Amino acid sequence: MEKIIIREIQESIEVKNNIPLKDVALAAEIIINAYRQNKKVLICGNGGSAADAQHMTGELVGRFKMEREALGAIALTTDTSILTAIGNDYGFEDVFSRQIEALTESGDVVIGISTSGNSPNVLKAIAMAKKKSAVTIGLTGGDGGKLKDLTDVCIVVSSSNTPRIQESHITIIHIICLLVEQSLFGGR
Repeated sequence: MEKIIIREIQESIEVKNNIPLKDVALAAEIIINAYRQNKKVLICGNGGSAADAQHMTGELVGRFKMEREALGAIALTTDTSILTAIGNDYGFEDVFSRQIEALTESGDVVIGISTSGNSPNVLKAIAMAKKKSAVTIGLTGGDGGKLKDLTDVCIVVSSSNTPRIQESHITIIHIICLLVEQSLFGGR
């Protein structure tokens, strides 16, 4: 049993050692610049990525490591009335794009999280975000899927192992939240 545990930890470390640092820094800068212009961040994903979207939103609206003012962020995964109404009336592929259409303004940041990079509802959300002149960020894995070519910046975790991708995504999210706080509120 210990060998399995060690192997899993080692694999997680190896995947995280290959996170594309420049893309993480660029994504953080995009978010920082949006907040400096009084814009907001909207985040979507399915399954574990939905939980990651909510986690990141909680860190931005609440706090990550320091006491500071709340930052505008919305997880598009949380309103069951909206999700079920859109899913029923339009289809599951539209659950995020309809919200993006309603809530996004030019200059906002839309983050799509998809371990495969091919989730139809995330891809459709990013396409709508572009129509609304939002800046788009992707968090994905493997080869980046279709999300890689749709977003302004895409952080691709080079692994095909979904748990390793998800572990890396939460690490990336924490790093971005840290960079955002330090840049906007570091002197406090």
